[in-house]
Amino acid sequence: MTTCLVTGASGFLGGRLAATLSADGLDVLAVSRCPLKGFRTILSKSASVDLDLSSAECSEVYHLAGLAHFIPRTSSDNDRFFEVNVEATRGLLRALDRANALPQSVTFVSSVSVYGADSGELLDEETPRRATDPYGASKRAAEDLLWEWGDRRGVRIGIARLPLVVGKGAPGNLGTMMRAMKSRRYFGVGSGTARRSMVLVNDVARALRGLAATGGVFHFTDGCHPSFREFEAAMARALRRRAPLHLPLWVASLGARIGDGLERVTGLRPPLNSRALARMTTTLTFSDRRARNRLGWNPFSVVDNISEIFG
Repeated sequence: MTTCLVTGASGFLGGRLAATLSADGLDVLAVSRCPLKGFRTILSKSASVDLDLSSAECSEVYHLAGLAHFIPRTSSDNDRFFEVNVEATRGLLRALDRANALPQSVTFVSSVSVYGADSGELLDEETPRRATDPYGASKRAAEDLLWEWGDRRGVRIGIARLPLVVGKGAPGNLGTMMRAMKSRRYFGVGSGTARRSMVLVNDVARALRGLAATGGVFHFTDGCHPSFREFEAAMARALRRRAPLHLPLWVASLGARIGDGLERVTGLRPPLNSRALARMTTTLTFSDRRARNRLGWNPFSVVDNISEIFG
């Protein structure tokens, strides 16, 4: 039986992937901060501690462990991204070097944040990676580590650069949006016509094994790239709420400046600041044509299926 190692297995996507691989009849060895019910688990609480894989023989490795959905405020916060996203990757590769046998493939869940793009339409995988923020730069560095190691060891490397991943229990901005909408405290901004790429978490979990078999770099999106207004309306229907009201842009801009000031004074993250406003008013989409042509990627529409997830 093929054994798959899944790091970050207790996370939002990691848990879905572990369940999907197990349902396909594969043996799953999980790496997690806490025991994962139903799976053999290697406990790993520190990114700086190397894993002991000396007794494991894993044909496929899926590396999902990482730090995201965190706004750095100090230089030590910046360092955390590199400690978790880069040094943990380095530690995993050292552990694989010490294992009884090298895997056939290592598949890494990265992010479209590696491009450092604030706006753009249907950017493809050849877009230059110019991220300078701690999260995007650390993901870019982790990708480079993996490519170098894979070339040196003769191991197939797959990179999934993901946009917003949608599903029940989603962390980060999506989770914040859902909670605000449930409590009727969510407001849209301006016309709501800016578009963003997104993808359903279960579709990604199913796609990663195909990526492991081929290697390479791929975007995974639902191919629809809904507008904020379309996504908000679909989310509201799923949560049985009215479609949210939209603030005029000048009101939102004033609120964002107030939020920036509160953030500087209190250190707390406000629901609206300049970063959030920019995300909500600019289009940023990514092409998944390569995945459709080479992997047979055929995902579900987020907007059309969101009621089944959150309803």
